[in-house]
Amino acid sequence: MMNRRSLMTLLASLAATKSHSANTDRMKAAAQIIQKQVDAGVLESAVLHVRRGQDTFQQAFGRAKDEDAIFLLASITKTMTAAGVMVLADRGELRLSDKAKKFIPEFSEGARKDITIEQLLTHTSGLPDQLENNTELRSQHAPLAEFVRGAIRTPLLFAPGTKYHYQSMGILLAAEIVERVAKTKLPDFLEQEVFAPLAMTRTALGLGSFKLEDTIRCQTEHAAPESGAGDPNAKTWDWNSPYWRNLAAPWGGAHGTAVDVARFLDSFMHPAGKMLRTETAGLMIRNHTEGLEARRGIGFMIGPAGFGKGCSEKSFGHSGSTGTLAWADPVTDTTCVILTSLPARISSGTIFHPVADMISPP
Repeated sequence: MMNRRSLMTLLASLAATKSHSANTDRMKAAAQIIQKQVDAGVLESAVLHVRRGQDTFQQAFGRAKDEDAIFLLASITKTMTAAGVMVLADRGELRLSDKAKKFIPEFSEGARKDITIEQLLTHTSGLPDQLENNTELRSQHAPLAEFVRGAIRTPLLFAPGTKYHYQSMGILLAAEIVERVAKTKLPDFLEQEVFAPLAMTRTALGLGSFKLEDTIRCQTEHAAPESGAGDPNAKTWDWNSPYWRNLAAPWGGAHGTAVDVARFLDSFMHPAGKMLRTETAGLMIRNHTEGLEARRGIGFMIGPAGFGKGCSEKSFGHSGSTGTLAWADPVTDTTCVILTSLPARISSGTIFHPVADMISPP
């Protein structure tokens, strides 16, 4: 016999579900994978949004009351920063082949002079992911400008273009180029040129006009080392701190909803000229790292690795360390966005992969 708690959980789950398809068995099975983690007390909050063709499935879980819940997107932010760069490319104000030093003259010592904007966006510039003094900077509540100065000076790990190495600092310098060219702060630029044209009304780099209490809490006890790893001493600068939520880090500081992230992905599969020209949108989701160990577009991961087992080689998207995954597959006209409060160190194996595999059957 169902007890009161189980009944309330079921009713809440049904109320938070929206489906516009007669064939939702796989979607419901995918949602059940997430719900089990909530019921087990492992996962606090999540939203699943899937669109395939004309059919859409949405469900909110746990403390996320509905599909409009706002999450810290983490590295999905990188794709949005890259889109900002490409808005300027569309206008002819820069080219991917331009050397970064053209816009950041002080970034010209040694091999730095050879680094291109494309290499900053494809993780092949030789820059590190995080600065050596990342923890110190965050614990001191350093402004973003301090991270920029550090990225300009930090030693390169390898000769530009010779290897792939995931690098948040490359995205940071690409963002710095946008600000210098557009003469506009990146949060404002993305709002005007990316979010508003795509009707992403509940997305912002940093908190924007949202309040911290309007967003979903990250389960920081499972956080990545560079984000405090759950250390109580990191509470003033971890993912949930006002400092980090307001910093607007172009590599991981955006907030948004699953619906908005899906709109962003859809704009690359079905470009309508609202943000980028069709040719430019297509360029971003093409592999630019042929012969290297990872398939990377401009800001995007290129599949199928990292997404569902049934995804094609044309699939693209990104994950985030706070517990987020978003991908799209032009072959099946599918977008899948999974936003959770459980860091990817835990949720990748327990939620992302099994859910994505269920949604993208081979």
